[in-house]
Amino acid sequence: MVNIDPDTDFTPYASITTKELHKIVIASCVGTLIEWYDFFVFGSMASTTASLFYKTGTPTGDIIAWLAANAVGFIFRPFGALVFGYIGDKVGRKYTFALTLVTMGVCTVLCGCLPTYDNIGPAAGVILIILRIIQGLAIGGEYGGAASYIAEHCPHKERGFWTSFLQSTATGGLILALAIILIFRVSLGEARWAQYGWRFPFLISIFMIAVSLYIRLKMKESPLFAEARLKGKVAKNPLVESFLRPYNLYYVILALFGATMGQGCVWYTAQFYALTFIQTTLKTPLITSYLVVMIACILALPFFTLVGWLSDRYGRKPFLLVGITAGAVFFYPMYMGLYYFRPYENNKATEAFRDEYSPAMLGFIVWMMIIFVTMAYGPIAAFLVELFPTSIRYTSMSLPYHIGNGIFGGLVPVLGVTVATATGNRYGGLFFPIVCAGITSIVCLALVPETMGRDIENMEKAGANTLDKEEAANRETLAAAPGHFVTSA
Repeated sequence: MVNIDPDTDFTPYASITTKELHKIVIASCVGTLIEWYDFFVFGSMASTTASLFYKTGTPTGDIIAWLAANAVGFIFRPFGALVFGYIGDKVGRKYTFALTLVTMGVCTVLCGCLPTYDNIGPAAGVILIILRIIQGLAIGGEYGGAASYIAEHCPHKERGFWTSFLQSTATGGLILALAIILIFRVSLGEARWAQYGWRFPFLISIFMIAVSLYIRLKMKESPLFAEARLKGKVAKNPLVESFLRPYNLYYVILALFGATMGQGCVWYTAQFYALTFIQTTLKTPLITSYLVVMIACILALPFFTLVGWLSDRYGRKPFLLVGITAGAVFFYPMYMGLYYFRPYENNKATEAFRDEYSPAMLGFIVWMMIIFVTMAYGPIAAFLVELFPTSIRYTSMSLPYHIGNGIFGGLVPVLGVTVATATGNRYGGLFFPIVCAGITSIVCLALVPETMGRDIENMEKAGANTLDKEEAANRETLAAAPGHFVTSA
């Protein structure tokens, strides 16, 4: 067990300066960005490397097999949330998410070293799945630690703003993955890329991980966790406290079905499945497809922070609700729009481009969908942190987040391609995320509380409506104003 010295290992919450907070956010986000890169580079190369590891008889079958291997990592994310959440709530945030960083990085580098199907047969795909399982466990422990760490350092009134930088790292990781894939693919050419170039996006992770680990090991422990430990308020068994105490379990379930299930489906439908749809259904030229999604992501990136900042003024719930509901309502017509601007009349790359083909319009539609993501995802870290007390925060917020994003959201691409292929309906894969987002919208509207301004330093149990005095006074003033936008706590 790690011994925390209160004089050297953490800065008291009330003594944290803005300069220190900047360093904390940057250090946390750099590591998380790299972990998302490691996790997403795998899925982003489906159309180029699937047939190197899986031989199903058809290119579409190979892609489905690759996406299924990718989905295995998502399925194991909740188990990582339990394992590393327990460690994080017992040992501390700092050491736990340093461990997840190393685990993720080692697996990513090993993916780049693997022999292919032509070398060792089906064993190549099996080893890939094992590495993907370990990656899923690692990313399952990363997010809750990073979100808790940042939130437990920043002021109550600015929690949405500071944690929103963490929220941008997932899309940032996807941008980085697409950019590095593009750089190597264009510079090496098709032949060398197919022969060995695909390995480089995996292998260079070792350098990024080394830099990030150095930064993280210099960080101090979260002040709220360290103070709770000194006061003997750390949970004896975070798993029992989180999931066997009815008042805590209720909020874990509410966080899942009232927020993260729909948010996860919106995230992956707007970004990952959009890339898959553009590449596999529309047969858009590969480099163009990467550029379309990458540029859309870059242009949407600042909106994560904007929404986080706005959520500190108008609440978390309104943005969650609007983003998730917008996805449920508009994804179907937006995917119809993607199809309208497709490059080929019969989706065959041997044909001439259609007059209506427009990479710019494809990018604009993807950008609009990612704006929904920014509204749903921008305030989610602040919302989850504010639901749970310090003693079980890492564990309690990690599980619903990774079930919502890892299972419900993570299965969107493989289910989408599989359903569309089996039914012949190119939009058939949208029904699952649309239904999930619709259910979440209803639960969020009816049951989810507003958490903005909660005093997480003094929270004793999940869902405790503990507002700092200034926020409580502000709520009373706003409630009396006509047309106020803050929902009740």
